[in-house]
Amino acid sequence: MKRKFILVTVALLLVATGFISGQLVEPLLANRQSTGLETGNGQSVIQTARDLSPCIVGILSYSDQGDFFSQRRVTKSGSGVVIDPSGYIVTNNHVIDGADRIEVSFHDGRRKAAKLIGKDRRTDLALLKVDGVKVTVANFGDSDNLVVGQEVVAIGNPMGEKFARTVTVGVVSGLNRILTTEEGFVFRLIQTDAAINPGNSGGALCNLQGEVIGINTVKIAVSGYEGMGFAIPSNQVVQVINDLRLKGRVERPVAGLQVVHEVTSELATYYNLPVTYGVAVKPIEGGPAHKAGLKDYDIIIAVNGKKVQSVYDLQECLFNCKVGDEATLSVTRLARKSGEQVKKFDCKVTLCSDG
Repeated sequence: MKRKFILVTVALLLVATGFISGQLVEPLLANRQSTGLETGNGQSVIQTARDLSPCIVGILSYSDQGDFFSQRRVTKSGSGVVIDPSGYIVTNNHVIDGADRIEVSFHDGRRKAAKLIGKDRRTDLALLKVDGVKVTVANFGDSDNLVVGQEVVAIGNPMGEKFARTVTVGVVSGLNRILTTEEGFVFRLIQTDAAINPGNSGGALCNLQGEVIGINTVKIAVSGYEGMGFAIPSNQVVQVINDLRLKGRVERPVAGLQVVHEVTSELATYYNLPVTYGVAVKPIEGGPAHKAGLKDYDIIIAVNGKKVQSVYDLQECLFNCKVGDEATLSVTRLARKSGEQVKKFDCKVTLCSDG
């Protein structure tokens, strides 16, 4: 009897531990009760697809384009993932950007109007909400636990509703892939060879435990290459959507800098630069860095003591701060005139909001 009691206690502890470790951050995707969705057994693609397909929705966004004489109605389609029982849905920003009406189609054929809660161009994420609808909710996993070679499943609506909830299978081809969009935003992404096509944007990249570990995006793509799909890591998604729910936007600290060029050893050798790494910048007039005394073509080599070797490093160092924080930029200033000396100094910059 005593042994049976111990076994039951251990089992309860294991269940409790699994429940706690499966939580993400407050308030969305936290303390969420099961809606009957059973996770996969870690072996079956079929089970994963069966479990998660009801959580994937189609997104249709409508907008008017053109002038009075050439106005036309434009429709964009994509995918989304239901993340909360109250009807919150995550998708890609580029799917709904500019829309004056958004519609969501569910796996059972229902179509409902959706409200835009917030969007973030920098991460290409948007949060929608549909009211008064019973939904099946996806479980989110920890993208930090992914390993290269791990099998994954992509689910979405390539080419719209005609091919709704298409399932493709692949592996994690790479982690922390750094890509830059046309707007100059730098992403750290999951790379996969699972097919991700137009219409898949906003759909789910899942592990075989039935957990969403990324949000697919075709906006970020490498042209001319096949078998290279990308997804936004789930941990980053959770952070962004909670900001969107609370504030309608993601507030980020900025120093008011325009990037000129990354400094590499090759560039340093060619131009005889005094440093072999860093980021050359121009301060935006009237911005925090300009007010702090930075000048055009100053090279930032560290932020708060952390080495800066790329634009992504600079971005991450600043984003790890808060609006109103005083960041210390380690700067190398080139000699601009004959007789001038190279200057190395620290500059304190009070960060402001990017809004």
